[in-house]
Amino acid sequence: MNSEMTNHDDYRQGKKIGILGGTFDPIHTAHLIIAEAARDAFSLDEVLLMPSGHSYLKDDRVQKVLPPEIRFEMARLAAEDNPHFTASDFEILREGNTYTSETLRALRELHPEDRLYFIVGADSVRSILTWKNPRVIFESCTLLAAIREDGVPTGEFLKAVDNLRSEYAADIHILEIPAIGISSTDIRNRVKSGRTIHYLVPDKVERYIIETGIYR
Repeated sequence: MNSEMTNHDDYRQGKKIGILGGTFDPIHTAHLIIAEAARDAFSLDEVLLMPSGHSYLKDDRVQKVLPPEIRFEMARLAAEDNPHFTASDFEILREGNTYTSETLRALRELHPEDRLYFIVGADSVRSILTWKNPRVIFESCTLLAAIREDGVPTGEFLKAVDNLRSEYAADIHILEIPAIGISSTDIRNRVKSGRTIHYLVPDKVERYIIETGIYR
């Protein structure tokens, strides 16, 4: 299942499904550490690595976001060595802008007996009320909020969590992860300047980036 485009009719019912979305330009080791931490802490049956489709929030970047098919291929390669990870093309196959609320609502309609766990960063918890239809997000899934020691101040984060729980009855659980200083921006810059990205991305992703010449 990891090595092919996702068939969304293949999910067994009653599974605990984690969803880690993102631009994944490129996907890197920190993404996989977060996904594995969530899987382990909450006994998830599967974690979907889901590249965003039309990343409208990043269209003003000097270096435009790579086409979704390329970002999906890197996610597919990253998922190959973990039997609990699956690269999902769910968002890249949908037309128009990518909205988390619409993705979760569609997944919930397709798989009503599965329990969805949406994995987000602590910074997203603070900004989630600015997303499209946040109430739909809270109604569709359990939020796993990943917080790092070097990230959003703990007090500020916990205040945001308490507010979402009280105002929206949001089901939010805190996922503690180690501080990981890896970013897609740094990886792109390293490739452009000819520096190593070894260990920053999975080996298969590194080979793909080098062989295809993306980010040059």
